[in-house]
Amino acid sequence: MNNVDWKTLPFGYTDTDYNVRCYYRNGKWGQIEVSSSTDISIHMAATCLHYGQEGFDGLKAYTGKDGKVRIFRWEENAKRMQSTANRVLMAAPPLELFHEMVKMAVKLNARFVPPYGYGATLYIRPLLIGTGPEVGVKPADEYLFMIFVCPVGPYFKDGFKPVDMMVSRNYDRAAPQGTGTVKVGGNYAASLMSLAEAKKLGYSSTIYLDAKEKKYIDECGPANFFGIKGKSYITPKSESILPSITNKSLMQLAEYLGYTVERRQVPFEELAEFEETAECGTAAVITPIKKIVDPVAGKTFTYGDGVNPGPVCTELFTKYTAIQFGEAEDPFGWTEVVDV
Repeated sequence: MNNVDWKTLPFGYTDTDYNVRCYYRNGKWGQIEVSSSTDISIHMAATCLHYGQEGFDGLKAYTGKDGKVRIFRWEENAKRMQSTANRVLMAAPPLELFHEMVKMAVKLNARFVPPYGYGATLYIRPLLIGTGPEVGVKPADEYLFMIFVCPVGPYFKDGFKPVDMMVSRNYDRAAPQGTGTVKVGGNYAASLMSLAEAKKLGYSSTIYLDAKEKKYIDECGPANFFGIKGKSYITPKSESILPSITNKSLMQLAEYLGYTVERRQVPFEELAEFEETAECGTAAVITPIKKIVDPVAGKTFTYGDGVNPGPVCTELFTKYTAIQFGEAEDPFGWTEVVDV
């Protein structure tokens, strides 16, 4: 990895040395296995292929200013994966197993952890799939939990810069009481069509309204949405939104910095009242929005000067990433140093 241009590293898949795996068979989890293969051998009737018994998550490892490698809020990811597993009736990996496998994957691939100073990170992808064969609609009796990693750059090629978004009225990502609150692949498959249409029209991503009434803001592409109004950090509350660990952390940080946090229904019309809007998630942290266009309703909402991120998004992004990269004190106990 000595010849990698860390400044231009894309957010994409790259082969690394090892991944770690653990199988659930006969009602219990087995031993952790280390593999150098990127292939998975599964039965053609595996439930992950036919009935969507699949879930994943995402977190990162960071090389800090002090040279130490840190992982960020792994326990929240582990709990969310358990929630995902429970929702689609998969065997849920214990927190201790998740933790051990995350640390092992980072250590085994230590040479792929990007150095400090480039904004690049080691992306960690836990994956849980039903491997037991079934032709009836029922849960499998065998599962594979694995973790692979790859070095990544910023999710958006322009980094921390405002983007344009399009409101999607013709497609829903998830429905109330469906699987929107967990991280299953089907939610993302449901978003591909609207995302492709938005990109074709020149937008970075889509904003979804609630599936039931089309009155409230739901999610922002594959991420959570928030808006700033004065000293208030406002983010949607919905039965179909994935609980973003980044959003949860930003809410804590915002309160710590003296902002009032409101998690509630956000009417579509309120887009006109925000001073700043943004999407947030593990991949990009915060992506400020400069313009939201609703082509069906014929409305456009603009924020800031159209060039620079707003002051609140900038403050949150700066302080949040400073904690992740060990540049500032971590008053919340979010990070854990991994001895690589």
